[in-house]
Amino acid sequence: MLKPKQMSKVLLTGHKDVLEPTIETLHDLHALHIEEYVGEDYFHIGTPLPGAEDDSKKLLKLRSIASFLGIKKSYPEPINARQLSSELEGKLETLGGVVSRKLERKSQIETDLKDVQTGMNEIEAFSGVPVNFELCSGYETLHVFAGTVRKGADVRAGLKGITDEYQFFAGDTGLFILAVPVKHMEQVTDLLAEYEFGEVKIPAISGTPDDLISELKSRQDSLTKDIESLSSEIDSVKAEYEEFILASEELLSIETQKKEAPLVFATSEHTFVIDGWIPDDEFETVRSRVEEATGNRVYVAKAEEPVDEANVPIEYDNPKIVKPMEAIMNLYARPRYNEIDPTTFVFIAFPLFYGMILGDIGYALILLGISLYGRSKLHGEGWNSLFTVLIYCNIVTLFFGILYAEFLGFPLAGIHGHPGLIPGWETIELMPGLGGEHITYPIHRTHLVTTLLVTTLLIGVIHINVGLIAGFRNVLAKHGMKAAVLEKIAWIVLQVGIFLLLFGMMGVVASMVPGAVVFALAVIMLVAGEGGTAIMEIPSILSNTLSYSRLLAVGLSSIGIATAVNVMAGMMFDSGGIFIVVAAIIFILGHALNTALSIIAPGLHALRLQYVEFFTKFYEGGGKIYNPFGYNRIYTED
Repeated sequence: MLKPKQMSKVLLTGHKDVLEPTIETLHDLHALHIEEYVGEDYFHIGTPLPGAEDDSKKLLKLRSIASFLGIKKSYPEPINARQLSSELEGKLETLGGVVSRKLERKSQIETDLKDVQTGMNEIEAFSGVPVNFELCSGYETLHVFAGTVRKGADVRAGLKGITDEYQFFAGDTGLFILAVPVKHMEQVTDLLAEYEFGEVKIPAISGTPDDLISELKSRQDSLTKDIESLSSEIDSVKAEYEEFILASEELLSIETQKKEAPLVFATSEHTFVIDGWIPDDEFETVRSRVEEATGNRVYVAKAEEPVDEANVPIEYDNPKIVKPMEAIMNLYARPRYNEIDPTTFVFIAFPLFYGMILGDIGYALILLGISLYGRSKLHGEGWNSLFTVLIYCNIVTLFFGILYAEFLGFPLAGIHGHPGLIPGWETIELMPGLGGEHITYPIHRTHLVTTLLVTTLLIGVIHINVGLIAGFRNVLAKHGMKAAVLEKIAWIVLQVGIFLLLFGMMGVVASMVPGAVVFALAVIMLVAGEGGTAIMEIPSILSNTLSYSRLLAVGLSSIGIATAVNVMAGMMFDSGGIFIVVAAIIFILGHALNTALSIIAPGLHALRLQYVEFFTKFYEGGGKIYNPFGYNRIYTED
């Protein structure tokens, strides 16, 4: 549980005649992590099995169809793989033809729509111009100008000084068409230049702008209806074939994976060799199943020579209840083969820290409901892990909410004469706390700041030292007792020295001398183990410990937000009338915002305490992911 699964390096050697049953068996067992063969003198890289290229083409075609239809991952009932395989060829051919026609039609409609839009863009500038475009060209004695001038320029007034022989047509957009005799073209050109003339090309088409725009809009509406109709047809095809496509893609992925497997094997003319890793507890199963499937014609053996632990693939070995926390580990890094797997520590500490920070019954119930609903609706390993972690966290939050007696920022129990949300429930004093405070039930965080602050720091000390003990074990396994004591135990000794010094200063112990001696001994040990730089790192143990004060500080900030929302909503509610509605809006939106923050803030701070304060004491990570040959079926079954 505190270490990754133990792995065996294995070699499978056999005749090529039994390569296919070997691949089939290994794929079904889903246990062998294959090491890719890169090629040496005697052996060479294998070639795909017959049919690999054909299956690959079908898979590519199917994925293209799935993309066109917008097929998304769903979780229908699995389809029998043998039955699907028998009808795959025919159905895929039919589906391919249907989709090809739909795709061609869609492409044509989209092209037509683009052409219509381009035409409208060209013509709309001429909107309102009462002239047929066909009449604007083809003259030897006339020159036609079309365009715009600067605002306020009067073209017709300017033309009076040149000629009265012209035709001027103005539109709704400021654009005009002007026809003048060729003999006056240069003078008119100069005049228009003074008016900052911007020429617009006249479309080579017959008809007036307004008529053409009306026709194009009608055409656009017709094409839009066509595309909507086609979309409906595509949705029908999608509904009819969705399960088939998902299952077929899975089936072809499996077949392609099997048939292309020899590309990572070593082969000679008659034999094949597969090099890989198998979990120790599955080795005998793999060996017996392969030998049974091949009539004992494949030799399966563990490698004799020592292995490089850096190359061993890592598979977690955690109980089912702890497994969701592996997602948090994967965000950081998988453990190395020779170090402690901290997933169990995270399983304990992460929800604990999250719950201590949030600690509110109302928010816990809301987030529990969201998490349970989300896990039932959103499938997949990632979503399942996320929502399960949230469920763990909010169960602990519910516990602390009962301990703190808080509900959406309201105290449930009365204190110091102030009534709580539950009539008759009064706070009970249990024992003296720190700084003149009294420990009570329920625990009121805003009234026990000093006591809770010291409590969080003590939790930090425990958490950090668990990390140092784990680090001691890791260094002991890699470098021996001396290095483990000087690099890890020295930090524990240092903390003992600091506590003895503090107790001496507070008068708890008679003298500060024992603390000073222990502290000096720890410094000597650290310098001996890590060199002079260890002295520079001594303050880090204090900063790491102080970092755990966020368990209180972030929780108090959440209480502050909830209280502010409640006070504002209460003030509005007391005003009566329409302000009651305003109060409800403030209350709902305010607590919705704080609920969102209650997912993010406690999670981030609890995560930071794992990654920064805890993991740095012992954890390196960087293990290679265990990726066994096989496939996790969703849509098909044997």
